[in-house]
Amino acid sequence: MSTRTTTIIILLMLVIGIVAGLLLWNRLPDQMASHWDVNDQVNGYMSKTWGVFLMPLIVLGMSVLFLVIPSIDPLKANIAKFREAFNMFIVLIVAFMLYIHGLTLAWNLGYTNFKMSTSMLPAMGLLFIFIGFMLRKAKRNFFIGIRTPWTLSSDTVWDKTHQLGAILFMASGVLAFVGGIFGGMTAFWFLFVPLIGSTVFLLVYSYVLYQREVKA
Repeated sequence: MSTRTTTIIILLMLVIGIVAGLLLWNRLPDQMASHWDVNDQVNGYMSKTWGVFLMPLIVLGMSVLFLVIPSIDPLKANIAKFREAFNMFIVLIVAFMLYIHGLTLAWNLGYTNFKMSTSMLPAMGLLFIFIGFMLRKAKRNFFIGIRTPWTLSSDTVWDKTHQLGAILFMASGVLAFVGGIFGGMTAFWFLFVPLIGSTVFLLVYSYVLYQREVKA
């Protein structure tokens, strides 16, 4: 996917998200539910203005950052090697965040017969699976991927860490799907335990690989 196409898709999704909020404005409460705990109970609210516009503004800022990163990274030539996959990632994370925005709008319209966790986790699972796909293609750079002092110091350590990281993130995505079946606290464990465990393991793994390379 080209950067131009990526930018157009992002802008279209943002327009849809903003227009949807404006069209629904009069039907939304002045204080909107904005946060749910691990048991799918509302535990946070914000004003309607922020409820309608905050997520699109966050998405806009993130999108600008993601689109600028490839041009300011000292290793931007490496990012160019997997730019199509990175562009697809940008589109997917924007779609995911606007999907959460849509769920929030639906809840505040009174459609509360669904659990946020069971609605979010399949989408998060898909996102993690694609992140794993992108990690498999990623080349050494300072912004995108598993960036530890040791992966950034060696192409070999970077490549090996990302090959394993791709598998672990895809597995975490699959487990997120499974967690979505249960919802609530169980979903929390299915999502965050594999993700945190994978992150810590990859940190140690990259260090061990680097030490082996230095001693070789």
